Amino acid sequence: MEQTKVENTFQWIDNISELIQKQMNLTYIDSLVMALDFLFTKETNDEMNDLLKQKLEKEIKKIDLNTIEKEELRKSLQLAILKGMKGFTQQQHLITPDTVAIFIGYLVRKLIGMKEQIRIFDPASGAGNLLTAVTNQLEQEVKSYGSEVDSTLIQLALLSANLQKTEIEYFHQDSLRPFLLEPVDLVISDLPVGYYPDDVQAGSFELRADEGHSFSHHLFIEQSLNYVKKGGYLIFVIPNFLFDSDQADKLNTFIHKHAHIVGMLQLPFSIFKSETNAKSILILQKKGPETKAPKQTLLAELPSFKNAKAMNNMVEQVNQWFRNEGFE
Repeated sequence: MEQTKVENTFQWIDNISELIQKQMNLTYIDSLVMALDFLFTKETNDEMNDLLKQKLEKEIKKIDLNTIEKEELRKSLQLAILKGMKGFTQQQHLITPDTVAIFIGYLVRKLIGMKEQIRIFDPASGAGNLLTAVTNQLEQEVKSYGSEVDSTLIQLALLSANLQKTEIEYFHQDSLRPFLLEPVDLVISDLPVGYYPDDVQAGSFELRADEGHSFSHHLFIEQSLNYVKKGGYLIFVIPNFLFDSDQADKLNTFIHKHAHIVGMLQLPFSIFKSETNAKSILILQKKGPETKAPKQTLLAELPSFKNAKAMNNMVEQVNQWFRNEGFE
């Protein structure tokens, strides 16, 4: 069977990364950063020996990046980043599954409708896959912003956006500290799950823990509401246990005070290693003078993304909900 363009492009990026890894004795992920920088600038760096430079110059002639569509390139880059992430156990090194990112893009299109311009922010952007996947699906003028504390991930995100010719402004900082960012129309984020170690900074949040460390995923929800316009939407990938934890009552009260719950969509268990890792998509709208809660909250369990018939039926049900709520 003939390889797809995505597989061919991944193989090409992978070969270049492995050449650098072998010659320079780096980790795969660091080699990938160097490989993407080379593909973007077309320039080798001084740390490379002449043999490696010759091999790279030969490799870069094999594919013309201008002939590759944005989404094909994004998926190829995602495969390379996933290969580099193997062995990392930290939550922040996980990548949003492609099917989930594309489904979130569909929800964004439904929520924003015909709006001509839109500003999007991902406060936990990681390697940028979710942000670029959604941005690439939108036809209107989009200004995208992302924040990430990990220096390797933000390098990957920036290079990925540059290679896709997708303009994204990134903040390299702790996302739970203040931003120089005007409020946006929409926040999307695959929430980092765990405890936030900076108790002093956490103290400025309503959702801080009464004792001990605060949950970072709770603080990210509050921070996101700080940077979205009144009436703006927030789409989060959340752990299924979000509303069952020991601080869930506080979170529930906070959300109902500041936002309308628009929907909750259970993602299929089949895309997670175990039920304990299972996640859902939570959709909120920040309260404003002209907002009101939906007549009926959008609640659904999504079928397997591989089951095309069941997925089409589900999309039609979701489309009907949007029509009933006056989005179309």
